[in-house]
Amino acid sequence: MDRQNLTLLTDLYELTMMQGYYQHEDYNKTVVFDAFFRNNPFGGGYSIMCGVEQLVNYIKELHFSSEDIDYLRSVGIFSEDFLQYLSKFKFHGDIYCIPEGSLMFPREPMVKVVAPIMEAQLVETAILCIINHQSLIATKAARIVHAANGAPIMEFGLRRAQGPDAGTYGARAAVIAGCAGTSNVLCGELFGVPVMGTHAHSWIMSFDDELDAFKTYAELYPTACTLLVDTYDTLKSGVPNAIRTFDYMKEKGLPLDHIGIRLDSGDLAYLTKKARKMLDDAGYPQAKITCSNDLDEFLISSLYQQGACIDSFGVGTHLITAKDNPSFGGVYKLAALEKEDGSFEPKIKLSENTEKITNPGNKKFYRVYEKDSGKVKADLICFEDETFTEDEPLLLFDPTEPWKKTILQPGEFTLREMLQPIFLGGECVYRPRKTMDLQQYCLKEQDSLWEESRRLTNPHQIYVDLSQKLYDTKIALLAQMSK
Repeated sequence: MDRQNLTLLTDLYELTMMQGYYQHEDYNKTVVFDAFFRNNPFGGGYSIMCGVEQLVNYIKELHFSSEDIDYLRSVGIFSEDFLQYLSKFKFHGDIYCIPEGSLMFPREPMVKVVAPIMEAQLVETAILCIINHQSLIATKAARIVHAANGAPIMEFGLRRAQGPDAGTYGARAAVIAGCAGTSNVLCGELFGVPVMGTHAHSWIMSFDDELDAFKTYAELYPTACTLLVDTYDTLKSGVPNAIRTFDYMKEKGLPLDHIGIRLDSGDLAYLTKKARKMLDDAGYPQAKITCSNDLDEFLISSLYQQGACIDSFGVGTHLITAKDNPSFGGVYKLAALEKEDGSFEPKIKLSENTEKITNPGNKKFYRVYEKDSGKVKADLICFEDETFTEDEPLLLFDPTEPWKKTILQPGEFTLREMLQPIFLGGECVYRPRKTMDLQQYCLKEQDSLWEESRRLTNPHQIYVDLSQKLYDTKIALLAQMSK
């Protein structure tokens, strides 16, 4: 993680293709590549864009060091003149992204690269690696936060993450999506997010007596006193000893504003209901109950349905690994080639699978909101040179079933262009934002979804439509290619 220059974070074939374009300069044209995904993960109705800041840092540091060149020379497949070119390499292109923390939906460009094909090809692998992982974790976290219905979620999956990088950037993504904080101290230092935690069972076991362990902890951390009560017996030992500890704190004059218990095992619905009554009867209704133990959005939702008394959650493995859907599935496809007159010739990829047929051309897209509610109505992908305004009727139609049409009248909708530049002519134009500011933005983005699209199962899918001009071009290319 301490290496800022990630230039060799790429697949070998990106470099072999680069050498081919270098040796055949006529093919090194300016191109448009789109990074997009075909389906929302987890069977959900939306995804969260994340990883833009690391992508920006990757491009800013993109250069081949002398050590990189020496290594590539040792591979034995690159010519000396190509290696000399790489030693002076600089990215000169444009990159556009959906803003970090934004909602995004299948088949629309989440990243667009406009650059000479050598440069555009080189950055493919790193873009997908960065955006795929962090967007996956952010999307999982958003689902868990939504299921918790306002109860804070602490991300604490570092020990189960696939390495330090995934654990740290994943924690950042989780916080952007709405988690209250993380147990990952390095993430807290790097990104300015709240760090949280209680203690482990080993703390209790290291003392001769559970009560002594609790009292000692309370004296150390009276303003953050959450006691783990399931080391021996939750209801017969843990909760009663926690209550005795709170009594002890009262006698000592220690503050009782931030006290609570944590359960990490057992029947959480049953135990929390019993524990809540015990704490209330003892005069500690302010004591919070935190639960962990391999939780995910479905278990959290089920616990609420069972009437569990839980004030906050610690979620680890299922969040940081996206255990039930461990890859995002983003792809990077050529969409257009620049012609001699500076315009772009649309390119299309065919497939026997309809969903794998790409949308051609140099594109942008608008988010369409219902004006009265502020909720997302649809997304509209169009060519870069097309303009839509709120002052004219807007035609929306399903590109797979084009007879299904809707015409929105002026005053019924608002428009927002989603792709924003982060590099222009190789120069960074991105303005970084604090992680906690991105969290507030992301939560507002999620609020623009209809509840039907936030359902954990069988959600309503947001329509991603094509402009008439883009649709006609796509159909014409398909007809031409099928001759």
